[in-house]
Amino acid sequence: MPNIKSSKKDVLSSKIAYEKNKADKSALKTCLKKFEAAVAAGSKPEAENAYAQAVKAVDHAAVKGLLHKNNAARKKSSMTLKLNKLA
Repeated sequence: MPNIKSSKKDVLSSKIAYEKNKADKSALKTCLKKFEAAVAAGSKPEAENAYAQAVKAVDHAAVKGLLHKNNAARKKSSMTLKLNKLA
């Protein structure tokens, strides 16, 4: 643990940011898994609902800096192709 007051604050704030990012990444992965499960089940309405939530989560992660914008675009494109094949 650092001795300087500002360094102590930096350690605390980085720990808080780490925990928040970890929770956000976990939520993102959960949304993506729900979409994959809906596609695997073959339920079109359920997959469309999960798709909308997953796209929103990916966009949110990209804005927050958890994902690079190109990575987010690739994930959305892949999900769109899977949803369209389900038709």
